[in-house]
Amino acid sequence: MNAQVAIRPYEVGDAGPLHEAILESVREISPWLPWCHPAYSLADSRTWIQHCLDAREQGAEYNFAIVSAGGRLLGGCGLNQLRKEHRIANLGYWVRTSAAGMGIAPAATRKLARFAFRETELARLEIVVAVDNARSHRVAVKVGALREGIAHDRLYAHGASCDAVVYALLRSRPEHAGED
Repeated sequence: MNAQVAIRPYEVGDAGPLHEAILESVREISPWLPWCHPAYSLADSRTWIQHCLDAREQGAEYNFAIVSAGGRLLGGCGLNQLRKEHRIANLGYWVRTSAAGMGIAPAATRKLARFAFRETELARLEIVVAVDNARSHRVAVKVGALREGIAHDRLYAHGASCDAVVYALLRSRPEHAGED
């Protein structure tokens, strides 16, 4: 499926739709993203959006809402853990449960990579996926990310370390940068 989605910076008015999307998706997302939990509040959404606005202004992170053609908030994606001296960042994504499996995460990830390689000096985007997170592995594979191997104890969630597969999208690869 060729998902028709857009990514755009979060806006203050996204707090309600973001809160709704997160609560809808707690069961599926919380094993991988501990910030997504049943007690996630509207105030948490507002705090996150303000963090996104501030981090973007400082050039520290680039977080985006994933939205449908009709404007429905479908999830989020972003670049964080920027290490400008090495021109690398972490690329992450999540999609609300009711929109999962429709090609939204791969479409948003491609758009985010194009943004990174056109609008920043980043040369490498790492997608770090817990070994048991099958859906996220499929996204990385669908976007053509290079599977580089397993990093032991790479992620920490819910009080425990876990192994993760490291994938990479590279500026030096035209297919990753969205070039023809």
